[in-house]
Amino acid sequence: MTGSRIDNLSVAVLLPCYNEAATIGAVVRGFKAALPDAAVHVYDNNSTDGTALHAMLAGAHVVRERRQGKGHVVRRMFADIDADIYIMADGDGTYSPEDAEELIRTLLSERADMVVGTRRGVHDDAGRHGHAFGNRIFNILYRTIFGPDFTDIFSGYRVFSRRFVKSFPAVSAGFEIETEMSVHASRLKLPVSELELDYGRRPEGSHSKLSTFKDGAKILWMFAMLMKETRPFAFFGILSALFMAASLGFMTPVLAEYFQTGLVNRMPTWVLSMALMMISFMMFTAGVILDSVARSRAEQMRVQYMSLDASHLLGNGFASELEEIDIRRQPSQAGAA
Repeated sequence: MTGSRIDNLSVAVLLPCYNEAATIGAVVRGFKAALPDAAVHVYDNNSTDGTALHAMLAGAHVVRERRQGKGHVVRRMFADIDADIYIMADGDGTYSPEDAEELIRTLLSERADMVVGTRRGVHDDAGRHGHAFGNRIFNILYRTIFGPDFTDIFSGYRVFSRRFVKSFPAVSAGFEIETEMSVHASRLKLPVSELELDYGRRPEGSHSKLSTFKDGAKILWMFAMLMKETRPFAFFGILSALFMAASLGFMTPVLAEYFQTGLVNRMPTWVLSMALMMISFMMFTAGVILDSVARSRAEQMRVQYMSLDASHLLGNGFASELEEIDIRRQPSQAGAA
């Protein structure tokens, strides 16, 4: 499947959906009005409320993905669809289709591989107070572990280059997929950008599918797994330090008694402390070895990313693409006169 041509570039709008019948029709029509030449694709994830029918009637290409979870849907969309520029948004109506053109412009002008539409005011109203608090905590945790590239890792409104989409492994199953995208970009040092956008509220009859604690636990687990895969020395170094601290905690009173009496009366405690010390050394060694493996994998992924052609975005036609966008966005001086 291929998006229709816009200014010599093909643009595809990707809308993963699960039970969004109340909003998906308006979202599809909004994107078709904002980007008349783009192809709008709705991937229905086992909806039971007629989401697919509403999307089809609004003019979208509809495909069903039977594996439940947003990660499965995104993986399928990225594999199926060929385009030069991909726009991904949610089908709940909280993102404005009119902002898509500005996201594309930012992607082109900054020669980025991903532009994230950060949500203005999301911490004030994220559906529930638990969601807003989780947003703050996880964004701080992300910047601490993976770097300061992003300020809103959970935004579902993003624009991608073809190089990003076709080099992104997409192994997550659920709502953790946005976190995985951000880590992928940070890991390969890809050019990325952010654009602050207004974030709307769901209309009446539309409900969030997020569970504060269940999905929060999944995201926290994903953070740990991504840290293990991308920063194994830090991950196993922390574990090594914990085992070392536990070993020294058990060992200290036994040694103090030995230096006083010359006897080891608590042999099981001494054996346990030595076992914990050995585990600490093993964790440290594993971190050193896996750090080299992770570096090699990152180099291979970078080579794969670089092998994908981006000349259609960065070549001689680049300036004309920006000029065309400017002409569409601003009336000419003559017209204004």
